[in-house]
Amino acid sequence: MSATESRLREEICRYGRSLFERGLTPGSSGNISVRLDDGGWLVSPTNASLGFLDPARISRLDAEGNLVSGDKPTKEIPLHTALYQSRREARAIVHLHSTHAVAVSMLPEIDPQAVLPPLTPYYLMRTGGTALVPYFRPGDPAVADAIRGLAGRYSAVLLANHGPVVAGESLEGAVFATEELEETARLYLILRNLNPRALSPAQVDDLVAHFGLTLPEHRGGCGG
Repeated sequence: MSATESRLREEICRYGRSLFERGLTPGSSGNISVRLDDGGWLVSPTNASLGFLDPARISRLDAEGNLVSGDKPTKEIPLHTALYQSRREARAIVHLHSTHAVAVSMLPEIDPQAVLPPLTPYYLMRTGGTALVPYFRPGDPAVADAIRGLAGRYSAVLLANHGPVVAGESLEGAVFATEELEETARLYLILRNLNPRALSPAQVDDLVAHFGLTLPEHRGGCGG
C-alpha cells in the first residue's frame, strides 16, 4: 500500500469521526469515498458508522468498481459512480443524512435547480449551488441516471427525503462544502417565511468575478 493511500484511509476515518461526533450523520448512515490516482477508490463499508471506521477495513475498489480488499462497500456506490463520471475533477464525495438538509429536501416550494437561495457568500463559494434529485430507494441504481442527467453542472446534490451528496477536488473540500450546505439549510429553515435579504444578483456576480466561480442558475429568495 502506498503512503498516499495509507494517508487517505486515515483521512476518511478522521473526517468521518468528526462528522459523526457533531451529529451530522447518525448511526451507520452516510458514506465517504476518495478516488485514487489509478482510477480505483477507497470507500466506507456498508453498515459502518462514520464515527468508528477502521483504516484497514476501508473498502478498496478497482477502476471498474470491483472490490479488491477490505469490507463490503456501501450500497450507495451508484450515486458515487455517477457523480465521479459527471464531475471529472472530483477526487472525493461525501454523502450524509444531515438533519437540516434532509428537512429542506421535503419542502414543497423547493426549486430543483436551486435548492437554496444565496444566503451567504460561503454557500456559493463552497458548493456553487445545489440541485434536488427526486426520491429513490437507497442503493437504487436509477439514482445514477438522475445524477448524470444534471450533466455535471452541480457538485452538490440533495436527494429527496434522504440527504446531500457533495463532490470536491479533495476530501477536505468535499467535507467543508457539505458542512456549508447543512448550515445554509439550517439558516433557510430558521428564516423560512420571514422574507430574508439574500445576496443580490450584483453581489453574486461580484463573487463570481472575484473568485472565478462557475455557478448553475440561481433564482429567488426563501420560499413560503
